[in-house]
Amino acid sequence: MSASTPSGRPNDMSPEEFRRHGYQIVDWIAGYLHDTRDYPVAPAVQPGELTDALPRSAPNGPEPMERILEDFKTLVVPALNHWNHPRFHGYFSVSASGAGILGELLSAAVNVNGMLWHTCPAAVEVEQVVMGWLRQWLGLPEVFFGMIHDTASTSTLHAIGAARAASDAGLRERGAAQGLVLYTSAHAHSSVEKDAMALGLGRENVRKIGVDAEYRMSPTLLEAAIAKDRQEGKRPFCVVSTVGTTSVTSVDPVAEIQDVADREGLWHHVDAAYGGGAAMLDENRWMLAGAERADSLVFNPHKWLFVPIDCSAFFCRRPEALKLAYSLVPPYLSSQDNPRAVNLMDYRIPLGSRFRALKLWFVMRSFGRDKVCAVIRSHIAWARELAAEIAADPRFEVVAPAPMSLVCFRLRGTDDDNRLLLERLNESGTAFTSGNVLDGRFVLRIAIGNIGTTREDVLATWEKIREIAAGL
Repeated sequence: MSASTPSGRPNDMSPEEFRRHGYQIVDWIAGYLHDTRDYPVAPAVQPGELTDALPRSAPNGPEPMERILEDFKTLVVPALNHWNHPRFHGYFSVSASGAGILGELLSAAVNVNGMLWHTCPAAVEVEQVVMGWLRQWLGLPEVFFGMIHDTASTSTLHAIGAARAASDAGLRERGAAQGLVLYTSAHAHSSVEKDAMALGLGRENVRKIGVDAEYRMSPTLLEAAIAKDRQEGKRPFCVVSTVGTTSVTSVDPVAEIQDVADREGLWHHVDAAYGGGAAMLDENRWMLAGAERADSLVFNPHKWLFVPIDCSAFFCRRPEALKLAYSLVPPYLSSQDNPRAVNLMDYRIPLGSRFRALKLWFVMRSFGRDKVCAVIRSHIAWARELAAEIAADPRFEVVAPAPMSLVCFRLRGTDDDNRLLLERLNESGTAFTSGNVLDGRFVLRIAIGNIGTTREDVLATWEKIREIAAGL
């Protein structure tokens, strides 16, 4: 019996169909990126509205792509919060540049798994190369090993897990010893505590260290907490500092905390998920001073480096601790040893490893460091201008320093007044922002970080806030 190799992909759409629909989608994306300001930033929908509009069951037979795309435009898009909108100022912006979107498209097309070097040399080696480039931009020494996770929550979990393994050689076989204690700022991201929960440390073994007037972790209070725990028979093992806290973008004194970690024998992880972008600027190198001595660091290119979510860059000075914590090689995953063949599965929990590095590679090459820094510098300048405008309005007050591109402020009134102001701003569709509780008071946050944001967008958001405040 003879057999011939079939052409194309018999169970998939033909190349002609793919080109036709692909061109339609690329045209829509190009228009969307150009005209994003025409969309309301937040959707005017109620919970369950989209669910009710979609079929309860998947189709038994194929549906035409034209109908699927039409439903995307008419049903899905109206229910989107447009995170890529230039006036999306909530949380920390994620910003997908054209170059990053193209890189993501190619990553989906080749659909590789870089869990081992031999499963996809290109994915593994491009990841190592771009992490080296990013390490240089952040001013970290070559000793740091780098890899890409999905989010900072996952990167920090890997850091804390490695710290636990480094503190207890018997961890792999008998489990974690009791009494391990983790230290972090009272303003650290919630992922630090969640990771401690996930790793079985327990919230009661997380110490939230007090801060100074600028919301920076106090090394003195850190040392006192460590001493108290040692007196009570506890085992301090890790401290997490933050460069760019979510609450106010405060910058912990990394070098002083590292000094404490050195004296006490603690693993020091630096959460620069947001602040790493600002620290790339020459005038902000002080923000990461001391990080070159830390054990690990995370920076999210999907926050302020114009890379589509998700892309979290994790650096570790002690990769052998990662292997101690996470390496397990069954026979079906064994491979030939070669010092230049990096097997990413040995350093992480996930086995699968998609080609996230490709979109970062596209962005870093198409922008270059100078252009990236110029955009970030403009965002910081606009935030300071906005803070000055808010401070000049007697109805409002700026409630925290603005060292990066986040401005925290409030209307001089009750918490209910401020919550209503936030609600009406987001309902207006003009802009979207988020709130927080700082020193017991509800405050508003405006975060500037989108690749498409202009000074005019920032001022338009402020004008809308003033207009709404006048009507309260």
